[in-house]
This record gives sequence, C-alpha cells and structure tokens, in this order.
Amino acid sequence: MTPAEMNWAGNITFGARRLCVPRSEAELQETVAASASVRALGTRHSFNTVADTTGDLVSVAGLPRVVDIDPEERSVTVGAGLRFGEFAGELHESGFALHNLGSLPHISVAGACATGTHGSGVGNRSLAGAVRALEMVTADGGRTTLRRGDDDFAGAVVSMGALGVVTRLTLDLVPAFDVQQWVYEDLPEAALTGGFDEVMAAAYSVSVFTDWRPGPVGQVWLKQRVGEEGPGQAPAEWLGARLADGPRHPIPGVPAGNCTRQQGVPGPWHRRLPHFRLEFTPSNGDELQSEYFVAREDAAAAYEAVARLRDRITPLLQISEIRTVARDDLWLSPASGRESVAFHFTWVPDGEAVAPVLAQIEEALAPFGARPHWGKVFGTAPDVLRTLYPRHGDFVKLMDRYDPAGTFRNDFLDRHFPG
Repeated sequence: MTPAEMNWAGNITFGARRLCVPRSEAELQETVAASASVRALGTRHSFNTVADTTGDLVSVAGLPRVVDIDPEERSVTVGAGLRFGEFAGELHESGFALHNLGSLPHISVAGACATGTHGSGVGNRSLAGAVRALEMVTADGGRTTLRRGDDDFAGAVVSMGALGVVTRLTLDLVPAFDVQQWVYEDLPEAALTGGFDEVMAAAYSVSVFTDWRPGPVGQVWLKQRVGEEGPGQAPAEWLGARLADGPRHPIPGVPAGNCTRQQGVPGPWHRRLPHFRLEFTPSNGDELQSEYFVAREDAAAAYEAVARLRDRITPLLQISEIRTVARDDLWLSPASGRESVAFHFTWVPDGEAVAPVLAQIEEALAPFGARPHWGKVFGTAPDVLRTLYPRHGDFVKLMDRYDPAGTFRNDFLDRHFPG
C-alpha cells in the first residue's frame, strides 16, 4: 500500500494487500466472490480501523455514476460511492432536498450511512435515517436488495460493511428549501446547561462549539429555514450571546474561507447545512476525532460531567461540537431508540496523548449509556458496547447469516461483534 492508501487524517495505514476499484457491478461481483477477505472503502474519513483488512479493499467510487430521481415517490437512488456534495445540487435543481447533511459534503453516501454519521437538528434523523432501500453485493458475489419494512432492513443500514458491499442506496427526499446561517459568540454556559432544549431548538439545525475552557461557550451556529424560522435579520443579542460581526471558522483563529456562507446570506440547503464547502479541504485536516451519543434528556448532566475534565481536555483539543440527532429504529445507529445529543471532539493528531483522556471521558459519560461513533476513535470495551444496543445479538446473527465464511469480517468487527 502507498501513502494514498491511508485514511483521510493519516492516523491509519491500511493493511490490505491491494486496493480494487471495479468499473462495473459485474467486475465488483467477481472481485468479491474471488476474495477470502474483503472490505468496502469509502472516502476514508473514518479515524479507526473499521474499514481495514489484510485482504482486499474495494472502492465503489469507480462504478458508473447513478443519480435517479423519482419525483412521484420523492426519492433518489444514488451510487454508494458518490459524495453528498456531488449530487446535492442536482436534487436542488429538481426541486428536492435531503432532510439533512453532515458537516462535510465530502463524505460518501454509503460510508456515512454505514457508520451512523449525522448532521444536527432536534427533528432531524441521522443521514442513515433517509435510507429507503439499499442494494449490495454479498459474499458469494450475488446481489440483494433490502427495503424499509423488510425483516433485515433495520439491521443492514448501519452495518459497517459487515453484510456486503453496498452499491446503491435509495433515499427519501423533501421539497427543496433555502437556509440562512447565523453565528453567535460567547453564549453563557448557564444558558446552555439551563436551557439546552431552547438552544438546540432555536433553528432547523444548531451546532454548539466549545473548547471547554471556563467561561462562555465559544460559538453557536444557527441554520434557519428561510421564511419558516426566525426573523430575516437576527437580533444582535440572543440568550446573552452576541451576533458575530463577520464569518467564523469553528476553530478560533482559523480563517473562515472554507466554511459555508454565514451572516444570514440565504442559500440552497446543500450550501448551508454543511459547515464546510466542497471545493475546499474539509475541516482542519490534521486531527483525530471522537464522538459520543447520550439521550437528549441527559444532555445538561452529560455536559457538566465532561466539563469537570476540562483541564485534561483543553490542552489536546482543537474544538468540540455539540449537536442533536432525532431517534430512529436502526439497530446499530447511535441514535437508535432515543432522542440524542452528540458530543464531538476534534483532537490534535497525537493518539498516545489522547487515549487516556478519552478513557476519562468515557468513564464520565458511562452513567448516561454513551454510544461512540462507529467511525471515530474510541476505547469503549466490547462488553460495554453489547449492553448499549438491544439488538446487538440480533446483528451478530445477521452477520453470520449473510456472511457465514466471514468474508467481510476484520479485527474491528471481530472485537466488537464476535461470532
């Protein structure tokens, strides 16, 4: 493998013997059927070994491009390897939108859905929540389609590639809408902990950014649907925070040029719901990421538990983001079965220094049943993870049924979902 076969952050070097980029589904089927060990590789934005293998890595980014909009069904079928930013504009031009987007438009549809990646909004499910159907190549090289309502569907959407190589997904659509984005600075910490629901419900999508230092919370990004939420001009003060006087990057001091437009300039949903623009390097680049989901009713208590560790966190932190995710019924979604709040940490790229701090955060959040993001750095023990997902055992049975020979297994899956 070459440096190009590292993950996006550069903290994981894949151990695969080769990287395959089939140009047709028939070629993909042949590749999978001939391999004893294979893993699907998306846009490499995972920060752990969830996609790694000692066998073959397979990218579906080379398959023929598919963007099939069905206006009557309000759905779109897309190639699994497409990045969200590569087809969102077509949806908008056709009068449609996805219900939500992540902070980065650079991530692939299949990879984002398979790991439970999300955006924000008290009424907005994760990106996987929009999946209506998925098509995949199974271990014997065959093809199968699962649709919402099928017995195995809820276990297959957030599955980390354990059941097959997903080639297409059908996603729910909503009517297109415009968004205006405002940034507020220095929200009093008491306003957040004492009125968490009010803060997070203030717009269609809300993100709170903090470095966990004592004093006010750094920034609150409010993404309002134009004409449906809030005034055309935001007030100069809101809950004790002040309106930013110019564009901001989530990390203080970093130029905001690669961020989506702010200061209330209206724009299409796909150019405002992400934090970062497709044409620029995503986020900060040189970093590690971790994230933990707790029930929204525990948000203030969980915040205070993390805040007690601020002296350990801040020396290693670039920025932290707090978002809400609506509940779903997908077996391994971190928001499965509960309205959730996600505490995200963007760390300096020093895994050895970050690991003990992560252990302390996980211990602090343990009373709240904190679920880690499947694609980010975490140390939660496998026996603990089993208790956090009521359908964990059912998923292990699903893996055994779809992949009895363990073609799609790797060390990550063996550790967290032993057969």
